[in-house]
Amino acid sequence: AAAWDELVCRHAQGHLLQSWRWGELKRRYGWQPLRLAITDGRQTAAAQLLIRSIYGLAVAYAPRGPLLSGDESLDRALLRLLRRVARRRRAAFLRLEPNLLEGAAGANALHSLLLVEGFRPSDPLQPRASIHLDLAPEPAALFAAFSKGHRADVRRAERNGVTIRVGSSDADLDAFYAIMETTGARQGFGIHGRAYYHDAWQLFGEAARLLLAEQNGSVVAAFLVFAWGREAQYMYSGSTEAGLKAGANHLLQWRAIQWARERGARRYDLWGVPDAFGRMASAGDEEQARLEEEARQHPLYGVYRFKKGWGGKVVRYLPAYDQVYFAPAYWFWQRRRAADGG
Repeated sequence: AAAWDELVCRHAQGHLLQSWRWGELKRRYGWQPLRLAITDGRQTAAAQLLIRSIYGLAVAYAPRGPLLSGDESLDRALLRLLRRVARRRRAAFLRLEPNLLEGAAGANALHSLLLVEGFRPSDPLQPRASIHLDLAPEPAALFAAFSKGHRADVRRAERNGVTIRVGSSDADLDAFYAIMETTGARQGFGIHGRAYYHDAWQLFGEAARLLLAEQNGSVVAAFLVFAWGREAQYMYSGSTEAGLKAGANHLLQWRAIQWARERGARRYDLWGVPDAFGRMASAGDEEQARLEEEARQHPLYGVYRFKKGWGGKVVRYLPAYDQVYFAPAYWFWQRRRAADGG
């Protein structure tokens, strides 16, 4: 485990979802993690592949992976290995979701390599567009770069008597989960079971932080965030109506950003915004106007405004890449995913 995580942390595209502990988390919920690596003694290409059986077949999936070496022969060897493993496990298809942004060095080469190797672009499971906040500036400079409204809301929460503490007990996780249930019901999104959040929190240890916002003795908002390797992720959060009115989410986010920076993270990933904003970066003026209007109609537009106010940059990842071995099962899976809203 230590050797694997060292490899992932050292790689330029290394990510939490390729970490050993993420694989162990998914193992507890129906996936089998396989860690595969090929080396020539100088360079290494690797991927954590998650396998899940469905109706006698399987899905093979590398979230935010693979981690390629840049040596074409080595990288082709890894892709062939992934294909052999997937087919031996009776996978209907193999899905890769590289942790590489559009326009980044090597993105076009990777896209071309995957097409030549028989993969087809597809919509990813992980967010394709997100907002990345550079954590290099000092805290005062970070705070000054927030939107005027966000700075005011952080101060308003403090004036309203909101306090932030680090969760450490089962009772704290219960409070977090109750907030998640309330938020999911109010905003109409699904959440994991309590056990999933508990396992994620415990497995990642010091790299995970449960933050609770309290007002008048009650928990009014809560975050579960991660800072692993060079990047931090804002993944799970919720708030009561009272917390929203008090600005508790803003104070929580500021504390989470500070903690991630103290942990040594170089970047804070705010984890997903409507893809129309990601597409705007390379669009012309007319297309940008159309995409902005599309984004304003998106149910997550308010979430985007909350995330953008922290001063980060909208980014867009490469798509997913699928290699299909049993087309009927693949198309069934795609239709079912579309019916479930992704």
